[in-house]
Amino acid sequence: MTEPKLKVIAGGKAPEDPQQVLRAFYEQYAPSVYGRCLYLLKGREDAEDAMQEVFARALSNLERFRGEASPLTWLMTIATHHCLNQIRGRKAGWRERFRRTEEARPRSHGGPKLMEARDQVHRLLHRFDLETQRAVVHYHVDGMTLEEVATEVGLSVSGVRKRLRKLKASLRELEGMD
Repeated sequence: MTEPKLKVIAGGKAPEDPQQVLRAFYEQYAPSVYGRCLYLLKGREDAEDAMQEVFARALSNLERFRGEASPLTWLMTIATHHCLNQIRGRKAGWRERFRRTEEARPRSHGGPKLMEARDQVHRLLHRFDLETQRAVVHYHVDGMTLEEVATEVGLSVSGVRKRLRKLKASLRELEGMD
């Protein structure tokens, strides 16, 4: 099978029928792109999803393909960058925090006692400014470190500690009232 050719038009214009060109690329290069994705992502389903994304990106960027490299080189570059971004995304710290939060979340509404406790926490938090509310939620609910909370909220670590201490003091006062 001969390699599909793009008409390179001065000014970087897209070919007449980009979908037809991409269809020809897909028929010829899909196995190679899939192989690269499978090698990098180590899973068939992930590789299939990645391959589809690569060709979707290729279609939306077809006008940028200038023909300086072969279509296979261009597609493999897109595939490699996409897969490496997927791998980096899997290692992102927020994913682990999200997983811990989801595991800690009650599977049911918890009944009246849990609802009452949520209402108390809600009322308590609304006594504080928005920065304190965010710091408390990030630290106690999201499981972030003091340094991560400080960065997220835009405070110093000591400022975060101060706000958390204020909340603890308020909780003690409430407990004393019961």
